[in-house]
Amino acid sequence: MLLASKARRLSTGIFFGTLLLLGAWLHRDYGVSWDETNNHLNGLVNIKFIASLLPAGHPIHQHPTFVTTPDIRDFPDAHHGPLFEMSAVVLSYLLTDHDSRSYFLLRHFLIFSIFTAGAWALYRLGAHWLRDWRWGLLGAGLLVLSPRFFAEGFYNGKDIVYMAFFTLAMLTLLRLCQRPTVGRALVHGLATALAMDIRVQGLQLVLFTVVGLWLEKRWGTEPVSNRQLLQVALAYAGATVVGVLAGWPYLWAHSLPELLEVSSHAVRYPWGFTNFYMGRHLLVGELPWHYIPVWMGITIPLPFSLAAVAGIGTALRYGWLRRWAALSTPAGRTGVMLLLWLLGPMLVVMLTHTVVYEGWRHLYFIYPALLLWAVQGIRQLVQISRQTGWRRTAARLAIGLGVLETGHTAVRIVQMHPHQNVYFSFLMGEVAEQLFERDYWGLGYRQGLEWVLAHDSSPTLTVNVFWHYPLYNNSLILPPQDRARIRYTPGGTARYYLAGYRWHPQSYLDSLGTEVHAIRAGGVKVLSVFRRP
Repeated sequence: MLLASKARRLSTGIFFGTLLLLGAWLHRDYGVSWDETNNHLNGLVNIKFIASLLPAGHPIHQHPTFVTTPDIRDFPDAHHGPLFEMSAVVLSYLLTDHDSRSYFLLRHFLIFSIFTAGAWALYRLGAHWLRDWRWGLLGAGLLVLSPRFFAEGFYNGKDIVYMAFFTLAMLTLLRLCQRPTVGRALVHGLATALAMDIRVQGLQLVLFTVVGLWLEKRWGTEPVSNRQLLQVALAYAGATVVGVLAGWPYLWAHSLPELLEVSSHAVRYPWGFTNFYMGRHLLVGELPWHYIPVWMGITIPLPFSLAAVAGIGTALRYGWLRRWAALSTPAGRTGVMLLLWLLGPMLVVMLTHTVVYEGWRHLYFIYPALLLWAVQGIRQLVQISRQTGWRRTAARLAIGLGVLETGHTAVRIVQMHPHQNVYFSFLMGEVAEQLFERDYWGLGYRQGLEWVLAHDSSPTLTVNVFWHYPLYNNSLILPPQDRARIRYTPGGTARYYLAGYRWHPQSYLDSLGTEVHAIRAGGVKVLSVFRRP
């Protein structure tokens, strides 16, 4: 027993320690995504508002950075959860030289650190559900081996951070259901507030909590009195409300009922661009019901998806055979929660036509549940592989093919670095280019700018782009001396034109100049650099 405990501590320590070291090594390689500058501004807006309330906050309020920062009542995106953004602003002020490059490098490492924390929560969930820390660690490993999630774990301060905190909240929920105490209710309430302070959709954790406690009350082996449930509910509600208010200054400036308005705004977010999907440009209101399932299918490694289907299928068969008796075990009740976590939000989006865009990133928070079901499917295959007959042969063949394909995925992560965000699971590059959006984060512009800087020694480099946002954003992470050489020049006089392929599957016109460089990853063209004579 002691030896097993040491093996667990050593293995998990090595895994998560190595993951953090990997983040420290690689976080400098990624560009600045489309939303990051506006997200940073959201953090500044909220810090400015807090400073205005403090007796000693006047010097902060008059700082040059905050003089040009909008008021929280005038900033259109102030309703977005600001907790991470405020933290990044404060840490950047304390730890960096206040240059934009230093800020974004720190920000990227902070996001990856939270991604690692989310992987740890996933590990704990798997170990709790499957009663073996090794299965939990496998789940965390599958998350790291998911190319798009690995890449976005460095720069996606919305969806990845929300996924991590949501996973942590689900862990605290399962602990609460295991032993409903006031202390655990307070911890779970704070975890719920953390998720809500990133995205208002964290409100659904309240519903998950109600369902989880009801399952425990109805089918749990340990009796839970109504008085105990009331105490737990009050502690949870109080901690959630206090935590949300503490981390969301927007609610200080308005009122608590604004939260409902924010929720409605999030569901019907007025996003005016189009999605390039299945070879067509579609407005968000025109997206078909299969938009989310298809994007999940083409961006999740195929063995993970198939294993999850196998895991869910096995659980449904077990539930059908045992009926309500399946809920008499903690594992059975946890399985119900994981199934609701995976399928509930997806069905809501598909049935209510909730605004989604840029793939399925708004539902990234359900991915840990899918991975847990994948681990369950793998566990079932391992058990079958120990039997006799043709089932053993089939299971071993499936495991072998899955290991080979997962190894191939790991190789692709290395080969595509730092553009794992254009990973398509089984689609050929040429097919993906014609059917789906590519670099919708605009990260390739950093490597495009770096190529121009390295191959042209002119003191001033004139550059044009279709949208100036990704050019500006990615110039901010360049060293100051390189940043000073870049001059955005709209019109036809710029010497260089950086062409992305977010909404442009076809080739560009020759009038832009000669294509002197192209960035490709996984057979997909990410960006082209054109030069005029």
